Amino acid sequence: MQMRRELDRQPEAGLPRESFGELLSQLANNSAGLVRDEIQLARQEMKEKLSTLRGGIIIAASGLVLVLLALFTLTAAAVIGLANYLGAGKSALIIGGALAIIGGLTAFVGIGRIKQTSLKPEETIETLEEDREWLKELT
Repeated sequence: MQMRRELDRQPEAGLPRESFGELLSQLANNSAGLVRDEIQLARQEMKEKLSTLRGGIIIAASGLVLVLLALFTLTAAAVIGLANYLGAGKSALIIGGALAIIGGLTAFVGIGRIKQTSLKPEETIETLEEDREWLKELT
């Protein structure tokens, strides 16, 4: 029985024991590596979001140019058509006012959607907070 207690107190044969300083050094190295990985993840996430946003802006701008050309043509046709009944001045005023209201509403909706777009790297922030909690548990 005495021999059993002595064996329990001894470290297992063949397994080197690390000092506290070595463990702290490993923790610091691992923490630094973790931070570097998280920064890289944040960069990648931001690149992906900006790439998606840039592609959407290019497509929207191309569509807006075509819509603008179509509106100019339709506006001219509407003014000419309405001028047959009300006169050129009144028809241009009515068509211009209607387009101003439609354009204002469209811009308002677009600005609301832009405000909803978040460029914050949410996944990276979440994992950084998880890492912080993990590091707190280790120390």
